Amino acid sequence: MSQASLSNEGQFIRWESKFRDWVKPEQQADFAAASGRYHLYVSYACPWAHRTLIYLKLKGLEPHISVSVVYPVMPEQSWVFADYPDATIEHVHGFSSMAQLYQHADPGYDRVVTVPVLYDKHSQRIVNNESADIIRMLNSAFDQWGNAEIDFYPPSLRAEIDRINSFIYDHINNGVYKTGFATTQQAYEQALEELFRALDWLEVILGKQRYLLGEQICEADWRLFPTLLRFDPVYVGHFKCNLKRLIDYPNLWGYTRDLYQQPGIAETVNMDHIKTHYYASHTNINPNRIVPKGPLLDFNSPHHRHRQ
Repeated sequence: MSQASLSNEGQFIRWESKFRDWVKPEQQADFAAASGRYHLYVSYACPWAHRTLIYLKLKGLEPHISVSVVYPVMPEQSWVFADYPDATIEHVHGFSSMAQLYQHADPGYDRVVTVPVLYDKHSQRIVNNESADIIRMLNSAFDQWGNAEIDFYPPSLRAEIDRINSFIYDHINNGVYKTGFATTQQAYEQALEELFRALDWLEVILGKQRYLLGEQICEADWRLFPTLLRFDPVYVGHFKCNLKRLIDYPNLWGYTRDLYQQPGIAETVNMDHIKTHYYASHTNINPNRIVPKGPLLDFNSPHHRHRQ
């Protein structure tokens, strides 16, 4: 809950990201694109950080942008670095927490500490801590080193991508959190109804076409995917998003498996980190920190989405 506040009506309100600078391909830019200059801080558990790992993988940028992975359980004030399978040390400064990195980059910083973070090792400044911005930078700013043939935000689709991103963010990406962290029955039911109306709408759309905007995977798909991936393992039970499960939506479930089976994507998924984070971090929801063993999901089963 350190990333948000609550309204007087018990509604979840997410805080805005502070650092919104931009890496650009032009060498005269304040933050000029370069191989080896930037470092990405992520959590495998966090759906917002997961987006950036997907882009790093698909754009072929892993040799050019280094990565540190936080410990999956998040204390109240800050993500930390600790010994855990697939977590790492803080590679740049050897800090023990993300709060130390924020304070190092901005000594007066007194706001929420989040991941992902794109960090400039040369100037020792945080470039950006907004996932929506970071994936746009990864999409195009580093094309001198990455795969320039892949463009998830093509000019011809930008207006449509922005439109559907706004809807999906409010009702689904953030909608699961508005449902799970609501502290009144009215706020919970309102968020739950909005969430499932949105999922019902997407089920219809995905019954007509393979991806959100047609036959081409775009940014909107990769922004939606991390939420859908976590839906049955976490949000149905932990966040009480339980009118239906994802597997009760044939098109959405097939679509999720389709994206999961894209080359390299399974390598960005760490279900142990995901479940451990949610169930062991939110003690206001799960005070005994019991991590459920299920559900059993086969993301590799045939999806048949090519028939759409």
